[in-house]
Amino acid sequence: MSFDRVQRSACGKVILCGEHSVVYGRPAIALPVSHLRTQASIWANYPQTADDVEADAACIDIIAPDINTRFKLHTRPQHPLSRIVQLTTEFVAQHPHPIAGIPQRAPQPTLNCCYSLKVRSEIPVGSHLGSGAAASMACARAVAEYWGHELTPADASDLVYEIEKIHHGTPSGIDNTVIAYEQPVWFVKGEPPHVLSELDIDFEHDLTLVIADTGLSAPTKMVVAAVWANWQKDTATYERYFDQIAVLVKHAREALQHNDNHILGKLMTENQSILRRMGVSCLELDHLCITAQRAGAWGAKLSGGGRGGNMIALARDHHHARYLRRQLLLSGAKRVWIT
Repeated sequence: MSFDRVQRSACGKVILCGEHSVVYGRPAIALPVSHLRTQASIWANYPQTADDVEADAACIDIIAPDINTRFKLHTRPQHPLSRIVQLTTEFVAQHPHPIAGIPQRAPQPTLNCCYSLKVRSEIPVGSHLGSGAAASMACARAVAEYWGHELTPADASDLVYEIEKIHHGTPSGIDNTVIAYEQPVWFVKGEPPHVLSELDIDFEHDLTLVIADTGLSAPTKMVVAAVWANWQKDTATYERYFDQIAVLVKHAREALQHNDNHILGKLMTENQSILRRMGVSCLELDHLCITAQRAGAWGAKLSGGGRGGNMIALARDHHHARYLRRQLLLSGAKRVWIT
């Protein structure tokens, strides 16, 4: 038995400003969290005998120990991990983009093969750090490379967006976009994503974020549905909330361009105030935001779906970020990262 191994990864993400309103056509700014990653590994077993071929044909084994899951793809074809394997294989077969110097495994990528796909993640599930999109992205990249092909960021983003529909119902598309490009992204639903380059913001800018996990898991799909229901009941009020957030997001982009952390922090805190009025915060998130502000953060807000998950605080510098980390842990945060 011989083995080949492919391993690819994808990062986590935070939304700096604009969550929820982005679903309704307003802009948002998202940032990659490059040190929090999901790894996808593929290794192939090549059968040596006719009996091995008969036993192992069309046997794709999917292993996800972080969620205590292991199954054969054909037994759970609608599982998100199965779907990203299927969609990526079909896409690569129809849109070949070979990697130079890597031999092709077969004339055409197919599901009629035998390999194991293992997914491991440093990104907590349900914390609104993009764990679902990162898992799908890592798998898509690994499957494509297994067949000797590579995905462009745009193609990878489109594939993962299809899986985001399973996770979130009506996703904005921001998670798959920022994770695919692994760069800051200005995002408006229905428009081509704008990757923020050095022409847009100063990457020498000392932007130090502290991410604190409440430990509460709240499916984004559920929170997005709740916001939609409230929007249906009181459209005028929620449209006003979304417009207010859109103005904050535009000012946040300007603050990034001018290296003005003081203004950026104030905008983050104002964004949190609106999100609280929208009903997507919770006591735990509010408590951590207040803790961060009392400890000297420029600003703090929830990031992602809300009603759990994580909050982000803008530190004054790296030394201050370590102080914020200690204070947030003392105030009940389950995990804290500095980025």
